[in-house]
Amino acid sequence: MSANSAFGKIAELGRKLEALEHAQSMLSVDEAVMMPVGGGEKRAESMSMLAGMYHEMATAAEVGDWLADAESEPLDDMQRAAIAEQRRIYTNMTCLSADFVRRQVAARVRSEQLWRELRAKDDWAGFLPAFEGVVAIAREEAQLRAAALGLDPYDAMMEQYDPGNRAADIAPVLDRLKSFLKDFVPAAVAHQEAKRARRPLKPLNAPFPIEKQKALGLAVMEAIGFDFDHGRLDVSHHPFCGGVPTDVRMTTRYTTGEFISSLMGIIHETGHGLYEQGLPKEWSHFAIGKARGMAIHESQSLFMEKQVGRSAEFWEWAMPLIREHLGADAIAGWDIEDLLAHVHEVRTGLIRVDADEATYPLHVILRFEIEKGLIEDTIRPRDVPEEWHSRMVAYLGLETRDNYRDGPMQDVHWPSGAFGYFPSYTLGAMIAAQLWSAMEKDMPNLRDEVRHGRFVDINAWRRDKIWTQGSRYSTPDLLVRATGEKLNAAHFEAHLRQRYLS
Repeated sequence: MSANSAFGKIAELGRKLEALEHAQSMLSVDEAVMMPVGGGEKRAESMSMLAGMYHEMATAAEVGDWLADAESEPLDDMQRAAIAEQRRIYTNMTCLSADFVRRQVAARVRSEQLWRELRAKDDWAGFLPAFEGVVAIAREEAQLRAAALGLDPYDAMMEQYDPGNRAADIAPVLDRLKSFLKDFVPAAVAHQEAKRARRPLKPLNAPFPIEKQKALGLAVMEAIGFDFDHGRLDVSHHPFCGGVPTDVRMTTRYTTGEFISSLMGIIHETGHGLYEQGLPKEWSHFAIGKARGMAIHESQSLFMEKQVGRSAEFWEWAMPLIREHLGADAIAGWDIEDLLAHVHEVRTGLIRVDADEATYPLHVILRFEIEKGLIEDTIRPRDVPEEWHSRMVAYLGLETRDNYRDGPMQDVHWPSGAFGYFPSYTLGAMIAAQLWSAMEKDMPNLRDEVRHGRFVDINAWRRDKIWTQGSRYSTPDLLVRATGEKLNAAHFEAHLRQRYLS
C-alpha cells in the first residue's frame, strides 16, 4: 500500500501518534518514580500540551476522510481489521464536543479534589454536591456515546474499557458468581480456621532486607520470561506497569516486615509487562497493535499472579530461590504448607484493594450494580451509601452505614468520572481462570511445568492466543477464539474450590 493511499496516510499518522504516546508514557512513569516534588507544575503543563496535540491530530477532520477512503481501498484481512479498529477509536474520540469535554474535565477535577480532601474527614454530605455533578456529566456522556455507537448508555461506557462487552451478557455471569461466592466465602473461611486449629499460622521470619527482596524479584521476573532489554523494575508508591512495549516500566514497593506482597506485586506487574512485550510489533503504530482492553490486560497479570504465582507448584519451585536470595534463615523451619497458609489467606474486609481473590469479586460486583444504576438513573447519588451498605451486608456480612471513608468514598474511580471500569477487574480474574483451564487441556503437564520453573511453553500459548492478536478482535470474541467458549464463571469457581476447599 503506497504512502499516498488513504491507508498509507493513516499509517503515517499512527507513527506520529505512537511517538507522542511514547513521550507521554515516559513522562508519566518518571513522574511516579523519579520526579522531584518541585517538578510537578511544569510536568503537568508538558503532559497537558502533549495530550492536546495528540487529540487534535487523532480527531482532525481529514482523518475521518482518510478512514472513509481506506474502507473502499483493496486491503487484506489484517489491514481491513486495522481500519475497522481505527474507525472505532475515531468515533469514540469525536463523539464528545470540545464544549462538553471542558465541562466534563471541570466536573471531574473538582469532584476528585473534594474527594481527596473530604474522604479523610469521612464527609459524605460535603462531597455529595460534587458527586451529583460528576454523575450528571457521566450520564450525559453515556447518552452522547450511546447515540454515536448505537449502544445502551452503560454499554457505551464499558466500551471505553472493554470493547465488545455488554451488560446483558456479563450481568448473568456476575450474578452466578455472586451466588456462588456468598456461600463459598464462609465455607472457605471455616475450612481455613479448621486447618489453623491443627496447624497454627507461623509468623514470617522478618526482617527481609529490601535489596535481597529486589534480587529475588528480578530472578523470578527473568525466569518467568520478562525481557530486560526492553524493560526494567523500579519502586513507586503504588505498583504499576507503564511505558511502551519496547520499553516496559514496572514498579513495586517493599516492606521489610514481609516479602510476599512485594513478590506477588512483581509477578502481577510482570504479567502486564509480558503482554505488552508480546504485542504485534509490526502493528505498533495502529490501534490494532495495542492491548485489547482492561479485562484482557488484567487477565494476563492475574494469570501470572493468581493461577501461577499463588499455586502450590510455583512455591515448590520458588522456595530454593527464596533461600538463595533472602538467606537460609528467611524460611528456616518452614515447609510449603507454612508458606501457602500466608499466600492463600481468605479474610473478609471493607477495602477492595486489600481483598483476597475469593472476596475481591464481591467488592467489584457491588460497584458494578451501583454504577450501572447511576448511569441508568435507577439509583440516585444521594442513595449510594445505603445501596452500598445493604449490599455489603448481603454479600460479605459487613456494615458500612455512616462509614463513608471505607464505603462509597474509598475508590477514586467514581469521583474522577470512571464509570464502566469496575467490571474489568473481576472479568479479568474469570478470564485468567478460563485461560488456565483451556491451557491445561492443551498442556496436560502444565502444573509440572510450573513446578520446575519452565515458563517458555506457557508464554508461547498465551503469545499465540492473546498477545499477538492485539486488538484485532473484541474482548468476548478474543476469549472465544482463545478458549473455545464464551465467558464462563464455572472455571473461576472450580479454581477457587480446588485452592481453598481441597
